[in-house]
Amino acid sequence: MYLALLVIFLQCSELYTQEKVFTFNTVEIQVQPSVKVKNGDPMSVVCHADISKSTDFQLEHNFTIFKDGKLVFMTVSDKEDARYEVSVARSSDTGDYKCTVEAGGKTRTSDSLHVWVQGMTKPILTAEKKEVLEGEVVKLRCDLPEEAPPLYFFFQKTKMNSTPQQKYVFEAHRNFSVMEFAVEEGDNILQFDCFGKRYVQLGFETSEHSNKTLVTVREPFIKPTLSAKPSSNITEGDRIQFECSTVVARMRDIEIILQKNKTILNSVREEKVLKYSTVATLEDAGEYLCKVEQGRASKTTKLNVHVSELFPKPILVASMNKLDENKELTLSCSISGFRKANFSILRKNSNGDIWLRNSRNLTMRVNVNDTGSYICKAEVKGIVKESKPVRINVYAPVSKPTLSVVSGLPQVVLGKPLRLICRSATGTPPITFTFYKGNEIKKTVINDTYATFLDENIRQNGKRGYKCDARNNHSSGVKTSNILNITVIVPIRNASLGSIPYGEVEDGSETAFLCSVNEGSWPILFRIFKKTDDKVPLFEKNEYADRVMWRKEGMSRQDTGTYYCIASNQANVSVKSHPITINVILASWQKGIIAAFVLIPIAGAVIFTSWWFLWKKKKAKGPSMEMSGSALAANSTSEKLTRQHNDGDYYSGSGYIEDSENHMKSTDESKGPDLESAEVEYTEVEVSTLDPHRDSVENRHSIIRGHPDAT
Repeated sequence: MYLALLVIFLQCSELYTQEKVFTFNTVEIQVQPSVKVKNGDPMSVVCHADISKSTDFQLEHNFTIFKDGKLVFMTVSDKEDARYEVSVARSSDTGDYKCTVEAGGKTRTSDSLHVWVQGMTKPILTAEKKEVLEGEVVKLRCDLPEEAPPLYFFFQKTKMNSTPQQKYVFEAHRNFSVMEFAVEEGDNILQFDCFGKRYVQLGFETSEHSNKTLVTVREPFIKPTLSAKPSSNITEGDRIQFECSTVVARMRDIEIILQKNKTILNSVREEKVLKYSTVATLEDAGEYLCKVEQGRASKTTKLNVHVSELFPKPILVASMNKLDENKELTLSCSISGFRKANFSILRKNSNGDIWLRNSRNLTMRVNVNDTGSYICKAEVKGIVKESKPVRINVYAPVSKPTLSVVSGLPQVVLGKPLRLICRSATGTPPITFTFYKGNEIKKTVINDTYATFLDENIRQNGKRGYKCDARNNHSSGVKTSNILNITVIVPIRNASLGSIPYGEVEDGSETAFLCSVNEGSWPILFRIFKKTDDKVPLFEKNEYADRVMWRKEGMSRQDTGTYYCIASNQANVSVKSHPITINVILASWQKGIIAAFVLIPIAGAVIFTSWWFLWKKKKAKGPSMEMSGSALAANSTSEKLTRQHNDGDYYSGSGYIEDSENHMKSTDESKGPDLESAEVEYTEVEVSTLDPHRDSVENRHSIIRGHPDAT
């Protein structure tokens, strides 16, 4: 029974679980009546969720609507639709809309839908004042109260029968803007309006123009009048008086200014009239400007004045413009068609003209200090006129030029350029210098006191005589320098070092070192170095030759090493030879002494060894020799053959050993008569080493061929 109840409970639980199953099919967003809505009309944004359920059960939905990623509407409902109502659509409602639905732990988002609210509301324009004075400003405010920033505001100022003047302001955070317009001269009745713009889908949307606002302009003063007395057409020397006046509403801050070519001639403040007078000259002819200013307001009046010439400018004439010093110069001043004038002649100077004489003529003897510009002045009825300047050049003759090498000495290294300078100690510039190489003109230079010449074509056997000419505008003519002979220095080429003897040198002997060059101008500085001490030369000599020999006496072991030489001359180029190696060896007599010291002990040892051996042999005759004779003979014979084959150094000698009669008899009796004819052979003794142990063994095994005991 309990088992049945359990089965029924599990089946009921499974059925209940199946009843709660659901899934989102789609989530859609729509705009009514259309995605394009006219500004001011209502619109609805509807979010719909299409959901499939296993059974009919109630499900709670969370709807969220976004515009351009920002939350604009949120609600909770058991229905599958949610509606976001916008009663009055504005351009700020334009954007991308999407909705999200969350139910039972599941969430689904719709696709994005773009909504465009077409048109903008009409802006409202207000002006701070309805009446202003010239020079003041009009302050305006333009509002778009039902629009959301960012917005562009455009303001327009329109004069009577003229094109509107426009300004704009970008407002990123507010839906209104302010602007100021200056009231200019001539403004009367001004009309202002504004409109707005916003950026929509890669373009701009523009609002209607606002209400038009009229502003009346009043003049703070009238346009000034400018007059010239006695007339605007006068003759130079006459006095002319200018008068500028105006009518003002108030005198405070009023200013009147008289100008000519932007130069202020006179000015007055808080007065209605300005006066200015002067004696007329030709320079006073032109346009005059009277300006009245008050605050920002400004008005002007212009007047042209013509001045007739009373007399022309004087003309200064010189008898000569270029002349030698100590010559006579005459200056004459005149006025064409006019003789009654006061003349004066002056010399121009940067610190002020220098008066010379009150006369139309001037004669003087000149020197070089009189070089300069001269003028004359003429005065009639207080009018002074000045002539054009006349340039006078007075010349002193050039001195004989000197030609030298810029570097100092009259020499040049082969292959290097030669720079010469030609100079004249005196003479009025400009001076014309001409350079010659041989008799050929190389260069002409015009300068004040000197000129330089660069000769880059230097050859060993080329022309080496140079000269230069100097002349100016003095009548004395050309001066020529002395001929300058140039020494061409040939650089050192290919230095070599040798020695006699070469390679090996005996200790204490003399060695001759020879350093030579293939080419190079004399004198040549030869220096010989040893490689272990490169800083201090062993030998140094200046030689008027292409080689030098150095004899070094008493060579020693310390002189063994590597030697080289360096040659240089006035070309300042040092050339290094290839190194040579010198090895100092023992002299012949030194070798003899060493050999004597070595061989004498050896010879003594040999003689002593031979004597000792003979002495031992004589002492050893008797039974010992009889007992070991046969064995020693065989062993010594074998060892002799072996040593003759293996030992390289040995000493050969001969000796005769006499034996006693008893010994011979004993031998004859034991060995028989066959050995009677045996001959005596020589004994060989090896002395390659002086080892006592080895010598004793070898002596014991010495063979004495032909000895009777050998059998």
